[in-house]
Amino acid sequence: MEVQNSGYLSIEQLADRYLNGTRRAEGEKTQEGLSFQEILAKKSLETGGGLRFSKHALGRLSDRKIELSTSQLERLNDGARKAGQKGIRESLVMVDQLAFIVNVPNRTVVTAMDSTETSENIFTNINGAVIV
Repeated sequence: MEVQNSGYLSIEQLADRYLNGTRRAEGEKTQEGLSFQEILAKKSLETGGGLRFSKHALGRLSDRKIELSTSQLERLNDGARKAGQKGIRESLVMVDQLAFIVNVPNRTVVTAMDSTETSENIFTNINGAVIV
């Protein structure tokens, strides 16, 4: 079989990999006995697994002059973690008088508002809420 060094696999290489079973089976363990999912979860915890703020959310924080204390940020992270444990995908997380819409699987704050913007108390496109 001819091996190409162009970065792309040849038809023969693909056929060999997928038809002759030379690819790794899903769920296969590494030498350390960990699956890919376990390694990914471990790395996520090591990096803090903290929330990211979207460009839109950062703009809203700036426009509305919202500054988060370390305590509030920790509570926001904790609220997003709890939402994830309950299977919530798009969550409203309330911290003090601040409201955050969080995309839980991506660990991303989508938007933020304070009590003056929540006067109607209507939140759409969420499937759960956490008040911390």
